[in-house]
Amino acid sequence: MKKIGIISKPGRPEPLEILKELLPRLRQKGHETYVDADASAGLNIRGYTRAEIASRAEVVIVLGGDGTMLGVSRLVAEKGIPILGINLGTMGFITEINRDDIYQAVDAMLSDTCVVEERLMLCAKIVREGERIAEYTVLNDVVINKGALARIIDLETLINGVYVTTYRADGLIISTPTGSTAYSLSAGGPILYPALGSIVLTPICPHTLTNRPIVLPEEFRIAITLKTLSEDVYLTLDGQVGFSLRQDDVIEVNKSPFKTRLLMPCQRDYFKVLRTKLKWGER
Repeated sequence: MKKIGIISKPGRPEPLEILKELLPRLRQKGHETYVDADASAGLNIRGYTRAEIASRAEVVIVLGGDGTMLGVSRLVAEKGIPILGINLGTMGFITEINRDDIYQAVDAMLSDTCVVEERLMLCAKIVREGERIAEYTVLNDVVINKGALARIIDLETLINGVYVTTYRADGLIISTPTGSTAYSLSAGGPILYPALGSIVLTPICPHTLTNRPIVLPEEFRIAITLKTLSEDVYLTLDGQVGFSLRQDDVIEVNKSPFKTRLLMPCQRDYFKVLRTKLKWGER
């Protein structure tokens, strides 16, 4: 991997401090580096847009938190570029490598000894009056939710073309295993091991208390129709991209043909991550 892209969380001083030491190390070993425009401006070097990095790099190092990783995963998914995530945020479920371990992780990446873990992604399509008007790929989740002042919404749900139920709720989360520790967990959904091939449907504050989260095989196709007349219902993708919905819009969700390829540190212990991030066992 000679061509290395580096994308940082904008507006943070930590990436600049790391890059001042990391870039000379990489260049000394003969690697080409493509630093995003935000970070390069603070280093007085040439910068690249994220699209340029995705077209040039063979691997991408992310300096930031899970939010930065989600954006990069969507950026490079189609090209299958592996990602090494360095956690400079708070939770760090996806960016698992701590700052203290950065050079050990980078050396493992350069020596091709990191494990590549492929994560399921979802494809979400919005169909309006029989026409597909938008399509998105996500790593964490697809969320249909109402605004603060809107009423409970009705979401008619079909799986593989078979009617399941009409959720009357504040919304519905369709999550990957990676996203099971995000919004879905807050709404009462289960934690799935991230390498599983499954999809979770988690209703948000359902009117019927017996509407519980359900885990489905990744091959299943989900279609949700908004049956409520409301101008305050939104589709949110990975918590970062929003789309306003109308009555009778259909949201089709299925397994994406692309996967996020994460470079994982050696001897990774996912259960230690859960204990640390979720504070299991603390009193």
